[in-house]
Amino acid sequence: MLRSLPKTRDFSELQRLAMIAVFTVLMIILTQIKIPTQPVPFTMQPFAVLLAGLVLGGRDGALAMASYVGLIALGFPVDANGLGTAALFSATGGYIIGFVFAAGVTGLLVEFGAKTFWMRALAGFVGIAVLYLFGIVVLKNVIGMDWHAAWMAGGYPFLGLDIIKVLIAAGLAEGTRRFLLNTMLPPEMQK
Repeated sequence: MLRSLPKTRDFSELQRLAMIAVFTVLMIILTQIKIPTQPVPFTMQPFAVLLAGLVLGGRDGALAMASYVGLIALGFPVDANGLGTAALFSATGGYIIGFVFAAGVTGLLVEFGAKTFWMRALAGFVGIAVLYLFGIVVLKNVIGMDWHAAWMAGGYPFLGLDIIKVLIAAGLAEGTRRFLLNTMLPPEMQK
């Protein structure tokens, strides 16, 4: 059974910040695994987004992704194209902003009852849909495409691989959660 991490009261602020930082760094690392396609590169970012939501829950998963987006906003070139702040206003800016909401929605669904692998996977599919919603809307408007062209450029080519990412993230969520519990909590608080 998947449980999201224990309530905030079980963690010190420092422990919560450390877990958020771990997923922010994971996002930065997985951003570097990419195939440069245009206008949207293939990356492992959706996997990091989903895992953050599945493991940390809605609030902290969203905060981990907001930290990543904040680094981009501050000009750090940690986005897939190495643009820094300009990435937020590019064709992929919607996906970047969507990371926050996708992790948050995925995490909230887990908190409200995703207790089996298939329920976690369903939460992940909803998270991918949120990510596509943000990404395709901005892609359409920045490039000036119609809806079909935006879907064909920024959604359809990634769908099969994103389904695989959802399934892997859903499978790894419980083990990752247990690892964090064992490393971030003192023994008397571990469940």
